Amino acid sequence: MKQRKKNIKKILIILLLIFIGYIVYIAFDIYSYGNKNELNSADAAIILGAAVWGDKPSPVFEERIKHGIWLYKNGYADNLVFTGGISKDDEFSESGVAKNYAIENSVPEENIFIEEKSTITEENIQYAAEIANKNSFKNVIIVSDPLHMKRAMMMAGDYGLTAYSSPTPSTRYITFKSKVSFLAREVFFYLGYQIYGLFE
Repeated sequence: MKQRKKNIKKILIILLLIFIGYIVYIAFDIYSYGNKNELNSADAAIILGAAVWGDKPSPVFEERIKHGIWLYKNGYADNLVFTGGISKDDEFSESGVAKNYAIENSVPEENIFIEEKSTITEENIQYAAEIANKNSFKNVIIVSDPLHMKRAMMMAGDYGLTAYSSPTPSTRYITFKSKVSFLAREVFFYLGYQIYGLFE
């Protein structure tokens, strides 16, 4: 009986170590993937939403919008697709604020598409994919913060998008504490998305 308990304990410890090792591997993979920048020409760049402050983008969102505009002006993306609906207590949608910002920075309105229904990353991708399909965009560039890219690209593939990764070259998550917090959050949601996919 004692030997059996010892064996069970050993198995549990081994399983725990494997789980911890997998989490460390995922964290490293997410961090490394954030350095991957695929500057290929595409029909559109999909800029994932983030918070807005009134009718202005938050610093995090502004970096994403700026990078999308850079891709457009440098010939990497023929169109821009901004994502993000209206969060609680906000008056303006994330994508609407982004659109206005892009127009103010000389992007023609006819080359800007928005969706105003999404509230989470998966919905960003889902509704952006609908825009891409409706407008026959064959390939797209996904734009977000570096640590967000691994999960976003996995979702893009799941929604049938031929996508390239282009994280923002600068990020507002610059302190060690903010980076660790963001990474931990991404590991949690990445694993959650994988587990959820097993039951679909």
